[in-house]
Amino acid sequence: MTALWLRGTSALIVLATLAACSGKGGDPMKQYGPNPYLPEPHQYLMPPMIVPKAVGWKPGEAPTVPAGMRIQAMATGLLHPRVVYTLPNGDILVVEGNGPGTVPFRPKDYITGPVKGIAGADAAGGNRITLLRDTNGDGVPELKTVLVDHLHSPYGIVYVSGTLYIADTNAILAFPFKPGQTRITAPPVKLTDLPAGEINHHWTKSMVASPDGSKLYVGVGSNSNITENGIYVEAGRAAIYEVDRLTGARRVFASGTRNPTSLAIQPDTGQLFAVVNERDEIGPDLVPDYLTSIKDGGFYGWPYSYWGQHVDIRVHPQRPDMVAKAIKPDYGLSSHVAPLGLTFSQGQTLAPAFANGAFVGEHGSWDRTPLNGYQVIFVPFAGARPSGKPISVVTGFLASDNKTVRGRPVGVAIDRTGALLVADDVGNVVWRVSAS
Repeated sequence: MTALWLRGTSALIVLATLAACSGKGGDPMKQYGPNPYLPEPHQYLMPPMIVPKAVGWKPGEAPTVPAGMRIQAMATGLLHPRVVYTLPNGDILVVEGNGPGTVPFRPKDYITGPVKGIAGADAAGGNRITLLRDTNGDGVPELKTVLVDHLHSPYGIVYVSGTLYIADTNAILAFPFKPGQTRITAPPVKLTDLPAGEINHHWTKSMVASPDGSKLYVGVGSNSNITENGIYVEAGRAAIYEVDRLTGARRVFASGTRNPTSLAIQPDTGQLFAVVNERDEIGPDLVPDYLTSIKDGGFYGWPYSYWGQHVDIRVHPQRPDMVAKAIKPDYGLSSHVAPLGLTFSQGQTLAPAFANGAFVGEHGSWDRTPLNGYQVIFVPFAGARPSGKPISVVTGFLASDNKTVRGRPVGVAIDRTGALLVADDVGNVVWRVSAS
């Protein structure tokens, strides 16, 4: 294995392919819902990896949407767009960023990084926020301009009461801002530091405001897959923080969430929800990523267990006391789909089927065969909880041969007309989905 590893990227791809042959995943639909299929775990010398090559969109190409809906490219030529956010006046902000880089800790880090890069994960990020202004709501912006730049791997973004909050990878920055502005020139104030550091394995910092605007909730991912970098580097990680918007005082609101990549508030109830990327390297059908409500003081299992009390034997020391109180998530999203976007629907603006529920952007798997994700889905809700089978809304990112990928969906949002916005960090596009 070492000899192959030293021969360069081509050998890495071969190694990854061989590892991927060690197990084939089953039907992903068996893992959607409150009680997903959970097979026995497998142990691997190398993580199974199969990655489609990023090729981008050709002129005239676009993702596929259901009959009765229309998709259009609202903005192109972006630099790794990750998050989309609608301001009160209807302007749309696009967060363009990528990770700051991290120090490899394990031999396999030298393999997984280049392999994931094939699918576009290592593309240059703009480290900026771009503003789109579509005054008449036709999906064709009259203005596209950089609102603020020279950021440090930005991700989460929230506007509250005259202030725009941006979650860089290592801090929340507060900028004085009024909707209608097209450029921020005032320097920011640091509201609070966020866990980062030399490794910073999961660099994204998702963010949403409480219904009354007094608190910010911030998702911080773990510093490893399953503590292989040492438990000491996980201090303050794999958690969702509550931050006082005025003072910057923060506390851990919930823990054991391996990588909470997107947060959203359910409109009718004010309940905080998250999509979470679960752990890898124990099989193509383990562990299901998930959508769940987040309870104050709740513990969701990482690293000691998954999906409630299913113990992960790789973690040392074991903590049966923590396993006993682990909360089972509300809704499985299937394994390795990498959900990175979450937003709630706002009535029947797209179609009656989408009146009550959540849209989820599935970035797509890198360690599963066959590939999984690479789409935007809708999860129906019954009252205040997810219920029923998911509906595919935006597809066609992955080619039918499963060897190339045109784009990868990330953040999702609803614009002022009720249309669905989708950030595509491989195609460098923001897509807009509306009723025909």
